[in-house]
Amino acid sequence: MHMAAKLKQWTLEEVHSLPDDGNKYELVRGQLFVTPPPSFEHEHIGTRLARVLDRYVEAQGLGEVFRPRAVMRFEGSETEPDLMVLPNLEGAIDWDSMPIPILIVEILSASTRRRDLGDKRDFYLDAGVADYWIADPEQKTIRSIGSGREDIMASESLTWEPAGAAQPLVIDLSQVFPSHSPR
Repeated sequence: MHMAAKLKQWTLEEVHSLPDDGNKYELVRGQLFVTPPPSFEHEHIGTRLARVLDRYVEAQGLGEVFRPRAVMRFEGSETEPDLMVLPNLEGAIDWDSMPIPILIVEILSASTRRRDLGDKRDFYLDAGVADYWIADPEQKTIRSIGSGREDIMASESLTWEPAGAAQPLVIDLSQVFPSHSPR
């Protein structure tokens, strides 16, 4: 009889005791995810997308855009999304008191593809994140995911219509994905 190996269930306390070695440590439902530092391409895409989101979020009064090293905590788990939009921060004093993000963006890499499309997708939707985007540098696409609807795969433009916005945001993806890859 073949038995499945039992994986160690990590706690936030254990994760927080890990060394600050340049890797990103995330905990999703007891599972530890370790990610090496991001590539130039990853950060370039994140910077371009943040620039677009910053202007829109501020103009629409939706909250604030947070970048890497900001965390989302929910039911004993903790992630560090590449970008997230947090609504009304009134009364928030630490990561535990932050509201659930209205948007989370993860930028795929070889080391994160499986978890971003699987474990993290389920985690973010279960936590009540309204919109979850997965940016794919190889395909130059953004997959928009929301609870109770089919995924939207955008390759030219992406429209975001968050609750409370007076007008939608339309993103030209050629402004997000560099036309050439660094050598």
